[in-house]
Amino acid sequence: MKSLIITGIAVIVVIIGLSVYLAPDDLAGCSDQPSSQQGCGKADAVVAVSGGDTSARTRQAVDLYHKGWAPKLIFSGAARDKSGPSNAEAMRREARDLGVPDSDIITEEYSETTKQNADKTQAILDRNHISSVIIVTSAYHQRRASLEFGARSQGSVTIRNHPVASDDQWSMWWWLTPTGWYLAVSEFVKIVAFYVGGSR
Repeated sequence: MKSLIITGIAVIVVIIGLSVYLAPDDLAGCSDQPSSQQGCGKADAVVAVSGGDTSARTRQAVDLYHKGWAPKLIFSGAARDKSGPSNAEAMRREARDLGVPDSDIITEEYSETTKQNADKTQAILDRNHISSVIIVTSAYHQRRASLEFGARSQGSVTIRNHPVASDDQWSMWWWLTPTGWYLAVSEFVKIVAFYVGGSR
């Protein structure tokens, strides 16, 4: 009985720990719109990384745009199906349908990994003199995306995180599904790889 209790507590700690660690949210203490509160000011752009539930990530980025968090949206990602448009282009089209003018959207259509998202988006940030961004991706992916983008910017860009709280792959109940465990564990392993120099 005692061993079952200890095991149960350990599992709960792992679940809570992964949930918090994988999904940093720098806007959690802010109101819906930017303000003068520390860490809650506007950014130069919102960067949304494709993959997983790309549509949910797009909608989250567009929501931040409409609430005044940034005047530009940057969508990053190549096409999964090479016969169709890139993920970034699909995100641009969805954002346009949600009321964002094309003039406020920048796309990066060639990256196929998180590392490439960061590399290729950093070039866009440099060209457009963008010094602060809010990164949007799925909650399980947020920590690794932030690490990769931070490594490329080398301090030249202020990065804040705001993950999609729930999408078709992830929610607060992720630990009840095999997919949730797969995503959580695989992301943690990739984060470890990042720290030992094997980011991808």
